[in-house]
Amino acid sequence: MSSSGSASSRGRTSRWVGEIITNLKEEAAKAAVAQVKSGMVVGLGSGSTASIAIKLLGEQVRHGMEVVGVPTSRDSEILGRSVGIQIGELKDHPVIDVTIDGADEVDPKLNLVKGLGGALVREKIVASATKLEIIVVDDSKLVDFICQKAPLPVEIIRFAHESTMSRLEKLGCRPALRKRGGEAIVTDNGNFIADCKFSRIDDPAAMEREINNLPGVVDNGLFVGLAHKVIVASKGGMRTMQKS
Repeated sequence: MSSSGSASSRGRTSRWVGEIITNLKEEAAKAAVAQVKSGMVVGLGSGSTASIAIKLLGEQVRHGMEVVGVPTSRDSEILGRSVGIQIGELKDHPVIDVTIDGADEVDPKLNLVKGLGGALVREKIVASATKLEIIVVDDSKLVDFICQKAPLPVEIIRFAHESTMSRLEKLGCRPALRKRGGEAIVTDNGNFIADCKFSRIDDPAAMEREINNLPGVVDNGLFVGLAHKVIVASKGGMRTMQKS
């Protein structure tokens, strides 16, 4: 087979795999949205899986459901408004009934890594105010230990960020400033993100505290004890992991 033929075959396979993953996420998002009732305050997560849930929730709103959405990012706010969801603020709705969000990693104890989409600080604030935090993932996000696959995002102040990254490195990771087009990405909060590659994290709660104690750190993508339910979609079907 020619190189162009091989490339074409790889492209078709990649698209096919991508469609399967998208379909899996949609099925899991449907299961999460089914737990939303009219009159609820709903946290609108960020990222590709959360976007699917927001669109599905918008369909329910068009059919008469009344909810108030509290977004975790500017993107989720824009999407929520575009599909007809009434948008509110946490100051007016300090207790959120249910939040639907995604994750970059989920370990067996429902500890999470979040933040590859860049909204980790607002996601954690909303999650902390939520009675039922539902995480929707496909099975590729399940790990045996934290940072098995993904780096740990840490939002850091722009001022003297090099010093903050040096402090992070002393914790045993390889931090890299997240960039796009050669420029550092700026979060909705006006900060930078350091993606920290650890070989593994065996005590996420301790590491979360240790990182957040560093000068210059706003917060990090370790979500410990915040997820109540994780809906996992796989080729074999869906299953739910629940907080014990």
